[in-house]
Amino acid sequence: MSGYQEAVTDPSFAEQVICFTAPMVGNYGVAEQRSESRKAQARAVLMREARGPAWTDWLHAHGVVALTGIDTRSLVLHLRERGAMQACVATGAQTTVEEAIATAAGQPSMAGRALVAGVSATEPYEHTTEGRVRVAVVDYGVKRSVLRRLANAGAHVTVFPHDVDADTLAQYDGVLLSPGPGDPAPLADETATVRELLGRTNVFGICLGHQLMAQATDHETFKLPFGHRGINHPVLERASGRVLVTSQNHGFAVRAADENEMSHLSLYDQTVEGLAYPELRARSIQFHPEAGPGPHDAYSLIDTWVDELAEAH
Repeated sequence: MSGYQEAVTDPSFAEQVICFTAPMVGNYGVAEQRSESRKAQARAVLMREARGPAWTDWLHAHGVVALTGIDTRSLVLHLRERGAMQACVATGAQTTVEEAIATAAGQPSMAGRALVAGVSATEPYEHTTEGRVRVAVVDYGVKRSVLRRLANAGAHVTVFPHDVDADTLAQYDGVLLSPGPGDPAPLADETATVRELLGRTNVFGICLGHQLMAQATDHETFKLPFGHRGINHPVLERASGRVLVTSQNHGFAVRAADENEMSHLSLYDQTVEGLAYPELRARSIQFHPEAGPGPHDAYSLIDTWVDELAEAH
């Protein structure tokens, strides 16, 4: 019911169609400060009932194809049984059913797709110019709420493109590997950079950043049937025994090689939700601690990391 604008502008939804399950979407309008990136990222939006001209006008202005009046719950049940699949959104006046099916079948699978170059910054920039520690963010598709959380925690934040080199990053007190879209497997250069960086400075990976850290430490990643989406995923924090209700948006996961490295565990399907390497000063989580939108159970993880950087500084 909330967070629809944040979802559509989340770079992790690049090249995807979003099907919302809330009966009504758009009830409270839109606002520029809610956007998680500079533009709409999703290719299309499906809704049972779109509410309010502000929301539908915003979708139109941002070039997002949107359909209302769809039996979204039936579609979600189909996806739950069959898994995520290629799709096409078209109007009957322009396209026949057969043509639409052929177009959908011709779309590439998300497996094997490297999408970070299309959503990453092209040049470094300063998000904040003051702070008690200097943090570099590698932009694989970073959300604005991640940058805000870092700044609010007291970090001087510099954002770098996805192809930044390890020597540049090693000069900072900490490096945050951001979330982002697509399959981590083909990101060989980005994985090599993370591998070269580990042990040289403090590293914190989130979502795609977590998967790249996993690959850099010789773990395998794989495609989930329909991904983890939404704001109610229970995750076990193994060190404390706490269960965190988390916000998640990813279609790939990490296969654990050693349970002792696993800091967090999904209580839905037992997949890896976090890795910890104290000897390398590195950690990563699959879920979104910034929760934009979502619950605040994991809100403190970014703050705690920045506090640790300040104490070590």
